[in-house]
Amino acid sequence: MSDGLVRACAACGAKNRVPARHLAHEGRCGRCKAALPPVGEPLDVDPATFEAVVRGAEVPVLVDFWAAWCGPCRVAAPGVKKVAHDLAGKAIVLKVDTERHPSLAARYDVRGIPNFVVLRGGRVASQRAGLMPPDELRRFVETAT
Repeated sequence: MSDGLVRACAACGAKNRVPARHLAHEGRCGRCKAALPPVGEPLDVDPATFEAVVRGAEVPVLVDFWAAWCGPCRVAAPGVKKVAHDLAGKAIVLKVDTERHPSLAARYDVRGIPNFVVLRGGRVASQRAGLMPPDELRRFVETAT
């Protein structure tokens, strides 16, 4: 991930490498020059991608710590997706599978899931465990200081 995240152009299908620091910006496809909108969906990340996004983000980063076996996490997923869409360009949403990446969960002292962390400038601005409706989750991101 050090050189970016690969995103497909909706217009021509070309694969474009977008640096982590530009995920919240609108860009242009390298092939057809069509607009590449800011990331508007949750990104399932590994530790290297997590580090690159958090280090490079110029907007808040909402991290959803979850696991496939967790019923409340599955209930939260559509709301997390909605928040990612609603806050495209204003925030980046990451998903961290606590089963696959327990070191990241431990780093943020995640003891119950779903667990939501808002990072600003690489630092924890707010953290909360438990389900939140999409509107509340959006406010959680927007008001984290």
